[in-house]
Amino acid sequence: MAQEKISLAVMGMDQHENGVIAVGRILREAQMSTAYLGKLLSPGQVVDGALSHGADVIGISCHSWEYLTLVPQLVEELRSRNLNIPVMIGGSVVTADDAVKMKNLGVAAVFGAGARDDEIVDAVRSLARKT
Repeated sequence: MAQEKISLAVMGMDQHENGVIAVGRILREAQMSTAYLGKLLSPGQVVDGALSHGADVIGISCHSWEYLTLVPQLVEELRSRNLNIPVMIGGSVVTADDAVKMKNLGVAAVFGAGARDDEIVDAVRSLARKT
C-alpha cells in the first residue's frame, strides 16, 4: 500500500498548536506523509490545503469550542466539492456528547484527551484504506 497522507490543521481563532504538532510527529514516526497546514484556517482553506497535499485523511485539532461550528462547515465544504476525504478530530475540549454529534454529522473519528498514539495511527491507516 502507498504511504498514507494526512493533512493536519487548526481552524478558527484557536491558537493551540501543541497537540497538532505532537500528533504530526507521531504520524511521521509511523511513516505517514504528514502536512501541517497551520492555524487560524477556514474550512475552505483546510480543504484547499488537503487537496494540495493529496490527503487521504484530514485531521483537525480542537482546543476551543469553535469546532462545534467549524467542523460541520468543513464536512459540508467537502460534500459541496464532492470530495470523499474522511475527517478526524481530536482535542481536550471534545466531550463524549459532542463526539456523538460530530460522528452523526459525518466526522469519521473523534479523539478526546488521553487518546493513545496507536489509536490515532490505527485510525488514520484504517481511514486511508477506505478512500
